[in-house]
Amino acid sequence: MKLPRDIDSSNLINALNQFGYEPTRQTGSHIRLTTHQNGQHHLTIPNHDPLKIGTLNAILSEVAQHAGVSKQELVEKLF
Repeated sequence: MKLPRDIDSSNLINALNQFGYEPTRQTGSHIRLTTHQNGQHHLTIPNHDPLKIGTLNAILSEVAQHAGVSKQELVEKLF
């Protein structure tokens, strides 16, 4: 599984909308997303272009764990 290398924060936020994540606040260069699907869950995403691959990997791992799917399934649905 290869993660996209050129994704920025706005593209990731739009992709995560299908899992119910919506921006709730922004402090400086970090955007807080919240979902109420499968219980309440919060994510903080840096507003960078592009996101570092390690940061993207950590965010996707956290979303996959909360959604109860594998990271590979999540990547296939999002990208």
